[in-house]
Amino acid sequence: MKIAIIGAGGVGGYFGARMAKAGFDVTFLARGEHLKAIKKNGLTVKSISGDFHLNNVKATDNIQDLKEIDLVILAVKAWQIKEIRDDIKTIIHSNSTIIPLQNGVLATEELMESIDKSNILGGLCRIISKIEAPGVINHFGVTPAIVFGELNKSDSERTRNLKTIFDKAEIGSKISNDIESEIWKKFIAICVSGLLAVTKTTYGELRELRETRQMMIDLLNEIYLISQKAGVAIESGFVEKSVSFIETFPYDSTSSLTRDVWEGRPSEIDYQNGTVIKLGEKYGVETPVNRFIYNCILPSELKARGLKK
Repeated sequence: MKIAIIGAGGVGGYFGARMAKAGFDVTFLARGEHLKAIKKNGLTVKSISGDFHLNNVKATDNIQDLKEIDLVILAVKAWQIKEIRDDIKTIIHSNSTIIPLQNGVLATEELMESIDKSNILGGLCRIISKIEAPGVINHFGVTPAIVFGELNKSDSERTRNLKTIFDKAEIGSKISNDIESEIWKKFIAICVSGLLAVTKTTYGELRELRETRQMMIDLLNEIYLISQKAGVAIESGFVEKSVSFIETFPYDSTSSLTRDVWEGRPSEIDYQNGTVIKLGEKYGVETPVNRFIYNCILPSELKARGLKK
């Protein structure tokens, strides 16, 4: 099986390295100094689950170097899907499988605008990780896992085969018969990232202060209510479960969106809190906390993208 990891950052770098370590034919699409370091020195993973290093890692910055790919793990930023989906279409075949691991709830929909639905699974991942230095991935929070499933909620041979691959790579994974609800559950929790950015706090600082903790809970409740209006099957009490899950995050940890905003890089804000606002308007749900967060970040986002409102 030929596997392509599209995006070799904290997410793609970690999961791709696990599969390469297990002996699978993996090629990373990377860029810049990170790519140079991988080609020269291999890929190092620092992890709370155990460190390891890979030599002779296959990597390129030209997607056209990838041919007849059987499995695509799509780990670019959410807003990059529209930029790369037509290229992905050229490197797959009729039986290829694409698993998008983006934050937000729009990835599969945006992929299907260019790629046949039969090639796409719904997916998400759980991990807190980043590129620590060129050629070095640091996993420092949350037990890594990939959740995936057929968009039509069916059981399938290909999902079982993929589960076997992840098991061999020692990647925690789960086949879901309702991947839409799983994606929404992550979406609800990940939108706290924007609140971290605005308040300039870590997860630990955010949750220990009464006022910001309440903002977090209000944010989660807004998105949960939208999910119910949208007909997504999420159990009652999920907001409380999300808060409990966030309590397990390392005190000093943040998220990729948070770090992107702080460092003046383009972020996924439109795919997180921005999407909440749009869906709130669609379903008639007020979203004051999410709207406040989005509007606070919008000026710096436009600046990072070289745009003007």
